[in-house]
Amino acid sequence: MGALWGVAIYVVIAFWLAEPWQTAAIGLALLLSSAVTLALNDWAEAFFGEEDSGRFVTDEVVGFLAVVLFFRLPSPWLTVLWVFPLIRIIDIIKVPPARRLEHLPGGWGVIADDLLAAVYTVALLYTLLWFQPGWFMG
Repeated sequence: MGALWGVAIYVVIAFWLAEPWQTAAIGLALLLSSAVTLALNDWAEAFFGEEDSGRFVTDEVVGFLAVVLFFRLPSPWLTVLWVFPLIRIIDIIKVPPARRLEHLPGGWGVIADDLLAAVYTVALLYTLLWFQPGWFMG
């Protein structure tokens, strides 16, 4: 549920900023959450005693923000209702080669599998939107 921080960040940005500032702010938030994840990864592994601990959730924020950077619907709430469950499911099932990416050094492995899940999620959402546009009406 760590991606809920990403939801909160996105919703604030979506309601406070218009384009093109909205996209810029989401991109900046994505870069900052990535930098935080990379900077704190070694500490988190030592503190929690495990790699990619479920209690260190900044990588989930990275994944969510990466999706909404590239896929948004006119309604922020409808965007969240589509993006949040799909990114979580795809991240949890680890569509190949996500497991291999987890072995990258430092925090890169922690972020890389979430970014790959974001790519798969964006592709799935655009495919669904293409074939079933009515599903995305608010």
